[in-house]
Amino acid sequence: MTSSEIVRTAVSAIEDKKGEDIRVIDISKVSVIADYFIIAGGNNPNQTQAIADEIQDRLTKSRVEPRDVEGYRNGSWILLDYGDTVIHIFNRDDRRFYNLERIWADGKVIADLKQLP
Repeated sequence: MTSSEIVRTAVSAIEDKKGEDIRVIDISKVSVIADYFIIAGGNNPNQTQAIADEIQDRLTKSRVEPRDVEGYRNGSWILLDYGDTVIHIFNRDDRRFYNLERIWADGKVIADLKQLP
């Protein structure tokens, strides 16, 4: 599965679980750690965990496993590392506090997934 396919699958899972304010940022030109960051929000730990579960379930069905999962137990900031695609699922307060969109402002925001290769 390509990075673009992982992004599309993850965004679809986030949307289905009513994730909020989904951002896809292409960081391939500004960092070597990944090609894409996906940042999304949830209202509470149960929702952020449900979003993470849905992403993992869908990608596992495509035989794609995360390299690492962090923050799941707490549910305030869950990180799913799929190599070239890193997914951040935040609660509202932590998302505002860490403001990854500002930190990665040099990346290109992908407004339309049709822009992905």
